[in-house]
Amino acid sequence: MIDLNTQAKNTWCPGCTNFLILSAFKNVLNELFSTGLNKDNVVMTAGIGCHGKIADYVNINSFISLHGREVATATGIKLANPKLTVVAFAGDGDAYAEGIEHLVHAAKRNSNITLLVHNNQVFGLTTGQVTPTSVKGYKGRSTPFGSVEEPLNPLSVLLSSGATFVARTYAGNLQEMQVIMKKAIQHKGFSVVDILQPCISFKDTREYFKERVCELEKNYPTDKLDMALVEVRSNGDKIPCGIFYQVQKPIFEDSF
Repeated sequence: MIDLNTQAKNTWCPGCTNFLILSAFKNVLNELFSTGLNKDNVVMTAGIGCHGKIADYVNINSFISLHGREVATATGIKLANPKLTVVAFAGDGDAYAEGIEHLVHAAKRNSNITLLVHNNQVFGLTTGQVTPTSVKGYKGRSTPFGSVEEPLNPLSVLLSSGATFVARTYAGNLQEMQVIMKKAIQHKGFSVVDILQPCISFKDTREYFKERVCELEKNYPTDKLDMALVEVRSNGDKIPCGIFYQVQKPIFEDSF
C-alpha cells in the first residue's frame, strides 16, 4: 500500500464528511495501484471551495484551478496526454454554477475523465450561501428569507448532455462510495459521481439523508437512458443511489 498522505495541515471542520470522500479516494487509488496503475500517471484537479482542499491532502500530481474550471483543466490535461488517468473534484457551487458550461461540454464530448462532485447544497467555504442544488426555501447568507428557486437536477442535465457514466452516492456510506468511485475512474468516457455530502457547519443534512438514501434495485438496467432520466427525476421520499447510466461510446481524445 502506498502512503498517500501529505504534510499539509487539514483545515476542514472537525467531523466534516469531506474526510470520508478523502478516505474513499485514497483507498480506491491504492486498489488501482495494486492492479497496475502507475501513481505517476494519475492527475487530480480541483476547483475553489471546501472540496478543493482535497488536492493538498493526497500525494499525487494535482492542479488547483480557478473557480469552476477544474473540468476544463482536466479535459486539457487528458487531451495533452491521453495515457494519464485524470480525476476532477468539484463542489456543487463550483461545477453546477460557475463551471456548468465546462461540465456540459465535457459530457457532450465524452472526454475520458472522471468528475467527483462534493454536493452539500451550500457554499460552505464562504459560510452558507445558496447554490444551484439548494432546496427551495433554504435560508442562508444570501437568502435570509428563503430561496425562491427550484433546485437544479444535475444528473438530469448530465444525462441529457451525453455523459456515459452517471452515478450518485452518499458520503456516509463509505463502502458503496468506494465501489462507485472506482467504477467511475475505470470507465472509458466521461464519468460523473454526484456525492451527497452534508455540510455539518452550515447545512447538516445527515439525518435527512439517513432516512431517505437507498440503493437502486439490483437488476436496474444501466444502459437505458430513458429509464435513467425517469429515475433521477423522481421526487419521492427516497433518494436512490447507485449507477444510473453506463454505456460505451467513442471518446473525445480518440478522435485526435
